[in-house]
Amino acid sequence: MNKKILLISRQAPYGKSAAREAIDAALAASIYDQDIGILFMDDGVFQLLKNQQSQLIDQKNIGSILPALALYGIENVYVHQESLDARAIKLDEIIFDDPQLLNNKDVGNLLNEQDQLLSF
Repeated sequence: MNKKILLISRQAPYGKSAAREAIDAALAASIYDQDIGILFMDDGVFQLLKNQQSQLIDQKNIGSILPALALYGIENVYVHQESLDARAIKLDEIIFDDPQLLNNKDVGNLLNEQDQLLSF
């Protein structure tokens, strides 16, 4: 039986390992053929920015991994609209062309639909 698992990525892409751990956990969970989703909110929306120059701080570019989520069967990628707005990030500045944007109410509904939540 497939379980609905949502990973919530709230951390900026660099400086801590939480952002990378969220992506790694999503990829690992996808192997078990579960219904995996990932929600980017709070500072996690910074992971979505195009043209990240992580090499300047000797880090791997998290943004280059995100488009591959669909290859692992992770098609439920959600972005919190209020987090984008609070950080003045426009849709044309992020990696995904057509993200599933959620407002606060939508996020609450999404959380209630899940069997398991993992927050990073």
